[in-house]
Amino acid sequence: MDLFAPSHLLILLVIILIIFGPSKLGDVGGALGRAIRDFKSAMNEPESPKTAAKTAEPVAGEPKPDKSV
Repeated sequence: MDLFAPSHLLILLVIILIIFGPSKLGDVGGALGRAIRDFKSAMNEPESPKTAAKTAEPVAGEPKPDKSV
């Protein structure tokens, strides 16, 4: 028994259509597409200096390095 059989996918799509309705389904699809696009662009852009400075800060509870040396 295949998990992604065509009949299972059809039943799943019908259930999703019943839950969200045809008008909301377009909004959900658009929001999902924007989220994926934003995630891909964030993964592809280089790390900014502002972000690098934030990651270089010590974690809470760790001693801060002495800057007087």
